[in-house]
Amino acid sequence: MRKILFTALGFLLIIGSFFLAKVIVDSKKTYRPKPQKVVKTVFTEVVENKTVPIVVTANGNLTAKQKVELFAEVQGVFRKGSKLFKEGQQYQQGETIIKIDAEEYAASVQSAKSNLYNEITAIMPDLRLDYPEMYPKWQQYLNDFDMAKSTPSLPEMASEKESFFISGRGILTSYYTVKNLEQRLAKYRISAPFTGILTEALVSEGTLVRAGQKLGEFIDPDVYELEVAISKTYSDLLKVGEAVSLSSLNDDQTYQGKVTRINGRVDLATQTIKAYIEVDDSNLREGMYLEAYLDAKNEENAIEIDRSLLLEDNKIFVVRDSVLDMIEVNPIFFSDKKVVLKNVPEGITIMSKPLIGAYTGMSVKVYQADTLNNTQG
Repeated sequence: MRKILFTALGFLLIIGSFFLAKVIVDSKKTYRPKPQKVVKTVFTEVVENKTVPIVVTANGNLTAKQKVELFAEVQGVFRKGSKLFKEGQQYQQGETIIKIDAEEYAASVQSAKSNLYNEITAIMPDLRLDYPEMYPKWQQYLNDFDMAKSTPSLPEMASEKESFFISGRGILTSYYTVKNLEQRLAKYRISAPFTGILTEALVSEGTLVRAGQKLGEFIDPDVYELEVAISKTYSDLLKVGEAVSLSSLNDDQTYQGKVTRINGRVDLATQTIKAYIEVDDSNLREGMYLEAYLDAKNEENAIEIDRSLLLEDNKIFVVRDSVLDMIEVNPIFFSDKKVVLKNVPEGITIMSKPLIGAYTGMSVKVYQADTLNNTQG
């Protein structure tokens, strides 16, 4: 009897467990809520076609308009001058920048000058006897001959007879030999061609300088040039003398320059033309990076928008009855951040800021609508 009772209780327990599990499973059923329709907010502008000034931007590094690379044409020891040959050293026009030891060479020049003087002195008795009319001017030449100064030019030959006589005695050969030596002697001293500053010094006092060796670089720090590459599309709009606005990399300083030269050849690789802008300012330094803004032309019946708003296939988003749509436009000029458009219908409402995930037919809510009265550059 007890066995039958336990069997019945176990059977009832199994049935109860089954129904209890079913109740628990049914209680965990979840119902997905219906998604709510999200309407995104967009910024818009009402199109007003107007005259848009097209400003061509270009950039580059400043270089001194007057720059001289200093090279040695002779060999010798670099002697100390009145100023140290160091970067940043200033020199006045005509002041000695570099002086190379020339004592040995100067002695050979003096020897050649002495030979010339002796040769002329040797012909003076013959001139007195055979050509008395020539004697006074050659005597005066000897009187003016100074060994410490540059050799004066020979007296002008008045006749063929005089020319043959002087040339036959070897005087012309000696004279031009001396002048050649004097020209080379002058290369032992390099003077400043203009007032400026030394920007590069590659040697120091006491160094043995060799012919052809670069010694440094000398510039005029008052006037600089900016070389920029302009698209050939606007080459006919550039003019020499045109004013140009320049700004530094962080736009904290602006300068005024002017176009001084325009290259007559188009670069085959980039299809651009190089223009040179002259600018002078005490705050400028060679190598500074500047951006130039050149007024190219004014485009009639156009608008200017952010480049991020222009889609593929030259289309932009417009808002019609709170629904996004696309229209095709004609972009005519691109800058770094802006694009100038044509063929945009007057009075149409366009998006003024990009919207992530935007598509045609998307329902939107207009946040604000301002007329395009002030187009940002």
